[in-house]
Amino acid sequence: MSLHDHIFKKIQDKANVNPEDIHAIADSVKHANFSDEETVRNLVKQLSSVANKPISESKEDKIVQAIINNQFPSSLDSLNKDFD
Repeated sequence: MSLHDHIFKKIQDKANVNPEDIHAIADSVKHANFSDEETVRNLVKQLSSVANKPISESKEDKIVQAIINNQFPSSLDSLNKDFD
């Protein structure tokens, strides 16, 4: 099993997310404009839906604004807190 396959297997096992869904989202954002609120908001909604992790409107707003303003989390742990 390649490293790529291993990573996606872990994601699928932990988050019950289909690797094809991840690939589809990744393909859709390759040339996305991350300063466009509508684009970012749609991406956040897609990710929330695929991960089966509903988020409140206020959390969605917070995540969208952070991405638009290039205030990316310093670690995956802090990103996970936004989705909890």
